[in-house]
Amino acid sequence: MKTDIEIANQAKMMPITEIASKLSITDDELEPYGKYKAKISSGLIKRLSSKKNGKLILVTAISPTPAGEGKTTTTIGLGQAMERIGKRAVIALREPSLGPVFGVKGGAAGGGYSQVLPMDDINLHFTGDFHAITSANNLLAAMIDNHLQQGNTLRINPKRIIFTRCLDMNDRALRSAVIGLGGKADGVAREEHFMITVATEIMAILCLCTSLNDLKEKLGNILIAYNYDEKPIYCRDLNAQGAMCVLLKDAIKPNLVQTTENTPCIIHGGPFANIAHGCNSVIATKTGMKLADYCITEAGFGADLGAEKFINIKCRKASVSPSAIVLVATVRALKYNGGVLKENLKTENIKALEAGSSNLKAHIENLLGFGIPLVVAINHFYTDTEREIEWIKDFCAGMGVKAVVSKAFESGGSGSTELAEEVCRACETDSTLKFTYPDEYTLKQKIETLATKIYRADGVDYTPAALSSLAEIEAMGYGSLPVCVAKTQYSISDNPLLLGCPSGYRLTVREVKVSSGAGFVVVLAGTIMTMPGLPKKPAAESIDIDNDGVISGLF
Repeated sequence: MKTDIEIANQAKMMPITEIASKLSITDDELEPYGKYKAKISSGLIKRLSSKKNGKLILVTAISPTPAGEGKTTTTIGLGQAMERIGKRAVIALREPSLGPVFGVKGGAAGGGYSQVLPMDDINLHFTGDFHAITSANNLLAAMIDNHLQQGNTLRINPKRIIFTRCLDMNDRALRSAVIGLGGKADGVAREEHFMITVATEIMAILCLCTSLNDLKEKLGNILIAYNYDEKPIYCRDLNAQGAMCVLLKDAIKPNLVQTTENTPCIIHGGPFANIAHGCNSVIATKTGMKLADYCITEAGFGADLGAEKFINIKCRKASVSPSAIVLVATVRALKYNGGVLKENLKTENIKALEAGSSNLKAHIENLLGFGIPLVVAINHFYTDTEREIEWIKDFCAGMGVKAVVSKAFESGGSGSTELAEEVCRACETDSTLKFTYPDEYTLKQKIETLATKIYRADGVDYTPAALSSLAEIEAMGYGSLPVCVAKTQYSISDNPLLLGCPSGYRLTVREVKVSSGAGFVVVLAGTIMTMPGLPKKPAAESIDIDNDGVISGLF
């Protein structure tokens, strides 16, 4: 089997104009970034506004493990398979963050014969969207500190500034810092914090807005601080939203690329699902639904994070609903949840499958609760045995769900045609989307509903600071907003060490803050960090480039 980078380098890409023509996009509606990637113009989006929507398919997964689940690979393979069975399809994905690329997992553009290309560009600077988001975020931060320096007419309390700087890199040393040191001209000394770009409110806003005007309004609504009278101060009070919007004028446009089989793929936005809402942009998803019969998208990490937020935040705000959901599971991941060490996952172990199936069961139950038809995709690895595959199929059948093997990694679209056909059948089933909680619930009711229904906790414990923040946020009139829980991705609970389907525990909420521009309330549970750190051996140590510009180690 060739490596991912070998497959990517040997793939025959088509000029991006030819990919666009498959979707009836004209050259005038593209803004090329080289030969193989382009921005989709606002003109196309306006032209498509009256066109009928295609079916939306959401791909999610069981809880992630070191064994890997292959959600993106399955998503891409499904899109390629749709074209093989005669369906017009477009894939809609998130952009990778540089933090994980150089941190723990390397590239994030699929794998094997189901990749998006050019994978090195996509994993690195791509079209500059994340740089623009970082710049817009830090412009606002600079304007806050400049306002303090220039007289502070808004009477901003430096100890009550809640907006932070960001960087699209894993850098734990910047989690807490002191800025403004030096002479009088060097600013007001105060404590500052950094978060990774993909966890910022600017990223969330870009992915939830519908136009430049909507983007500007949402930017203006960002709560940045409180004054000495404990009154809220917003971005619009500094008149920063216009300049920020200028920096984001190109970043708001979706990016068009292709797969290894030349299937069109829109990549746009990239909020993390463990510390943000985990979905690509509303503009990209809605554009994909207008361009094709089937738009296949994914939500980050496990279904308890990405899929839950896709439904309760994105679908609620964008007024969209998936026609079918695909839950990706692997034999290896289930055995890992059943207590098998990573180095022993190649050995057949039905007892471990049985033990680990509690994780699969929980995710199936959670997803069925949304009222959308569900298909389980068994992402195939060469070490899987027939007995193990059949055991998972029978287990899913016992829960009333069809499980289909996908061999997207080793065979591309041809390895996922059975999955594509089953998903198409699921899309024709009548369904009604059900949210986990109504808007009128209090914030505590929403948190506790998620904790008990989705995370299987017995209840919720709040720190005094979290309780104070909840009361303050509701008093400001934001109680009707949905909640975005930031927690570990490795467990359905808030403890990364609890595998399978934990029970008998209480979710700990330690901090709550409002993202008033994006329109949701962020709830930090457990020990989750909004600025990750690099591991002992970062992926960056294995990434290199030769004198001819050929990159190695990215995959």
